[in-house]
Amino acid sequence: MKKLLAVSMACFAMLGTSVQAQDYPIKDKTISIVVPFAAGGPTDKVARDLAVAMSKTLGGTIVVENVAGASGSIGANKIAKANPDGYSLLLFHIGQASLPTMIRKLPYNVENDFEFLGMVNDVPMTLVGRNTLPANNFAELRKWANDNKGKINLANAGPGSASHMCGMMFQSAMGIDMTTVPYKGTAPAMNDLLGGQVDLMCDQTTNTTAQIEGKKIKAYGVSTPKRVMTPALKDVPTLQEAGLKDFNVSIFHGLYGPKGMAAPVAKKINEAMKAALKDPEFIKRQEGLGAVVVTDKRMEPAEHKKFVVAEIAKWAPVIKAAGAYAD
Repeated sequence: MKKLLAVSMACFAMLGTSVQAQDYPIKDKTISIVVPFAAGGPTDKVARDLAVAMSKTLGGTIVVENVAGASGSIGANKIAKANPDGYSLLLFHIGQASLPTMIRKLPYNVENDFEFLGMVNDVPMTLVGRNTLPANNFAELRKWANDNKGKINLANAGPGSASHMCGMMFQSAMGIDMTTVPYKGTAPAMNDLLGGQVDLMCDQTTNTTAQIEGKKIKAYGVSTPKRVMTPALKDVPTLQEAGLKDFNVSIFHGLYGPKGMAAPVAKKINEAMKAALKDPEFIKRQEGLGAVVVTDKRMEPAEHKKFVVAEIAKWAPVIKAAGAYAD
């Protein structure tokens, strides 16, 4: 009798999962994509474009929720601890790879506490400066930087952010220590760069392209080996061209859910994400920002996880060498 009851319960559980997957998403239930940074930043822009594109396939309402703080770990932890029903998702960037080393008491485990749902894009970085800097190209910037050692402010979106990681590599490549100024997100950092309160920032093209195009900030180089061929950036040299040998930083965005999601639900989300990555409007918007939409095997959950684990190993020695910890 007990064995029969156990079998019946197992069958009931399987039926429940099947019904959940078949009905997902419920028409009147909202799917939330958490962005662990302030509104208006580069990750926020990607998330909002992705939400629009994915809703075409899923059919439900998808909203973006900004949960900023602690270098993105507050928003990420919210999803790690959320109900794994498919209605709470996370869009995060390189912070998934940097925070495991940078924050010693991270309240979640990146490898074990998330369902990896697929990679979305790769984003080059741009080295930009306030409009009032006397340097108009990288050669002039290098001279200015050497003449002003100890006086240079380098903004970033907070410890572990893409701008922080790129900024660390920039200082190392230049051989010049700068005063780093962390913000709670890229949007407030960009506001102060526009206002001339800080000198430099290394930030994603998704956040800098419009400002460069509007000639509100100066662009000194892009972080990837190849130039970014958007109208606003095609004439900006790579930092390797400018003389920073082997400088190569590209930022990724990935989609995650809480661990324990039903496999059919996770598959539906992955399929909707892959459909979004083929959506002409989404591709156009991303390309306009200098981002490269993922078309390779990293779209698949297993390859996404494999990539992030490799990135954790890649950035750990860089962070440790710089002593860049945020307890």
